[in-house]
Amino acid sequence: MNDIDAHQTIFKKMNQAKYLFPSDYMADPSAHVFDGKIYIYPSHDWESGIAENDNGDHFDMRDYHVFSMEEVDGEVVDHGKVLSIEDIPWAGRQLWDSDVAHRKGKYYMYFSLKDKTDIFRLGVAVSNTPYGPFVPQNNPIKGSYSIDPCAFEDDNGTHYLYFGGIWGGQLQFYRDNKMVAGADVPHFHENALSAKVARLSDDMLEFAEAPHELVILDENGKPLTQGDTDRRFFEASWMHKYQGKYYFSYSTGDTHLLCYATGDNPYGPFTYQGVILTPVVGWTTHHSITEYKGKWYLFYHDSVPSGGKTWLRSMKVVELTYDDNGLIKTIEGKVQNK
Repeated sequence: MNDIDAHQTIFKKMNQAKYLFPSDYMADPSAHVFDGKIYIYPSHDWESGIAENDNGDHFDMRDYHVFSMEEVDGEVVDHGKVLSIEDIPWAGRQLWDSDVAHRKGKYYMYFSLKDKTDIFRLGVAVSNTPYGPFVPQNNPIKGSYSIDPCAFEDDNGTHYLYFGGIWGGQLQFYRDNKMVAGADVPHFHENALSAKVARLSDDMLEFAEAPHELVILDENGKPLTQGDTDRRFFEASWMHKYQGKYYFSYSTGDTHLLCYATGDNPYGPFTYQGVILTPVVGWTTHHSITEYKGKWYLFYHDSVPSGGKTWLRSMKVVELTYDDNGLIKTIEGKVQNK
């Protein structure tokens, strides 16, 4: 084998995705390193029998499990059900994407759920361990709305919550953090709807401030427009830092891409940089990015095991790499899996 063939073999192996839990349908994996292990917090898909529609009613999830692993290629441990819709006093339906943060010995699960009036809110549940169970607060976070929370801890210990999603995520109905009668997705030539970011209170249970707009700029420093569907934000916020830069990544939704933008502080603005993951089998692409033992990994899902049923997804992991300029190398979504 010559040097070129060897390099290509290594590159293919690094980018060969692995399914993490083939025995059940888990989606939207949020991965963190706690206590020297990777902990994964996914949604739990199931076959509810609800017909597909643009509001996402067919994503009718009802509980959360927690998974852990000590090696990326090693055993994946299911810690069982840690929170269910029946546990949450204000619950309506649809227990969607979640994330977990750690502060002062406690673990905080942030989740998206429709209340009894069918409006999405963000809730929080607390545990003494990263593997739960998690005990929910009696009410949603004050001033919260929409879906897909991402809990990010900056180097100074400050925590921020990123959130938002259009269409079924209801973000289009809000302006300046208030639901506005008649509000909808902007016209194609208008500025795109933004993800939101808010610093969390010291007790981790509420927003410490009103949510800010997270603006994504193009190469000319202008905000992306709603019609720029290959680059504009749709849902699935994630934040990580690499070599001192803030990397905001997200899904473009109906164009099925995972993209990212970089900035100099957690509020932005962020400048669009490129595609992390090309379309996978299935409609949605949610993800997380984390470092473990000196390597970076992308956790995501697709619908290959369910035969393309987009509401029955399976979580995966693949190594993620950067070039010398800190740009993420694009990963092909429809590649051979382990």
